[in-house]
Amino acid sequence: MSTFARAAVVEAQDGPFQFRDIEIEEPRPDEVLVRMVAAGICATDAQVRAQRMPTPLPVVLGHEGAGVVERVGAAVTSVEPGDHVVLSYHSCGRCKPCVSSHPAYCDEAWATNFAGARLDGSNALHVADGVEPRGHFFGQSSFATHALAHQRNTIKVPADLPLETLAPLGCGLQTGAGAVFTALAVPMGASFLVFGVGAVGLAAVMAAHVAGAATIVAVDVDAGRLELARELGATHVVDPTRIEDLTAALRAIEGRGFEYALDTSGRKENLDAGVGALANLGRFGFVAFHEGGGAMIDAGRLQVGQSLQGIIQGDALSPLLINELAQLYRAGRFPIDRLLSFYDFSDVNAAFDAAGSGGAIKAVLRFT
Repeated sequence: MSTFARAAVVEAQDGPFQFRDIEIEEPRPDEVLVRMVAAGICATDAQVRAQRMPTPLPVVLGHEGAGVVERVGAAVTSVEPGDHVVLSYHSCGRCKPCVSSHPAYCDEAWATNFAGARLDGSNALHVADGVEPRGHFFGQSSFATHALAHQRNTIKVPADLPLETLAPLGCGLQTGAGAVFTALAVPMGASFLVFGVGAVGLAAVMAAHVAGAATIVAVDVDAGRLELARELGATHVVDPTRIEDLTAALRAIEGRGFEYALDTSGRKENLDAGVGALANLGRFGFVAFHEGGGAMIDAGRLQVGQSLQGIIQGDALSPLLINELAQLYRAGRFPIDRLLSFYDFSDVNAAFDAAGSGGAIKAVLRFT
C-alpha cells in the first residue's frame, strides 16, 4: 500500500521550494515509513539547493527528520508502529568503516546520502504528472509529511521528549557533540577551542562543558551568539574583528596552546589561526572545509605532534549518541531548545531565509 504525502521540492538550482503531492512506495523489508512531526534545516540542505553538491534535481531534501513510525518492513526489528524516532545519516552497513563502528565514513556515503536514490538506484517517490523528484536524501528526504527511511538510520527515542526539539540531533547537533565526545574525545580538564558558534559549534560548546573541559573558547563575529556560547559553557569568547592578531589573542588565553580545536565555519583564516594556537600534540578537527576553498597549511607547522582531522557526523554511532544527547537534554545538561526557532512546514522558504541570514541558529519545520 503506497502512501500519499505533501513534499517541498527543489526543482532548480537556487530555486524556491515548491509544494507537490507525491506517492511513496510501500516500505521494503528493511525500510520504515515515518509520519513527520518536525525536521531541522541544515547547511547541507542549502548546499544541495545551490548545487554546490551535485545531488540530482528535482529533489526532496531534509535530513534531520523526527516523527512517528507508521509502517515497517518485514525484516525490521529495531522499531515498530507508534515508536517515536529521529532520522539520521544513512550507511551501507557492509563496508569496513561500517562494520568497524565508523559508519559516518561509509565507503558508500555518497550513494547512501546524496545520490537521490536507494543503493540499487531505485527511487520510491512518484508523482502523477511531471518529473519525479528524487528521494532518499540521507536515506530519508524528510521535507515531506511522510518519509521513507531505512532501519539503519531510524533511531528510536524516548516518547516523552518533544520530537520538534530532538529533530536536529539527526545531523547538526550530533556533528558538534560527536566531534567532542567521539572524534576528538576531549577529556576532563582539557583546553578546547571552537571556531564558529552556529548550531554545530554551540553543540560542541555544550558537549565540551559536559565533558568537563577546563577551558572552552568560542570564536565568532556575532556578539549575540558569543554571549549564548558563554551561557552554554564557554569560559572565554573572542570576536576576531576586534583584535589584530587572532593567534596571539588565543595564546594569551591558553599560554601553551590548545589541546583540542574544532572549526565549524569553513573559513580558511581559522585554519591558520587554529594551527598557530595548537599546543604540542594538539588536535585540530574540522567539519566544514571544502575542496577548493583555499584552506591550506604548511606541514612544517605540525612538527611537534599536532594533527588535522576531518570529521563527518562527529564519527557518531547515531543510535547511541542521539539517545545520550536526549538524556542529557532531559537532565538540563544539553539545552537544545536554546538554539531553536520554529516554522510551519508551509513556511519552508522563510525558514531557509532565516537560517541563511543568521536570523535563526537552528530553524526547525513543524508539520501539522
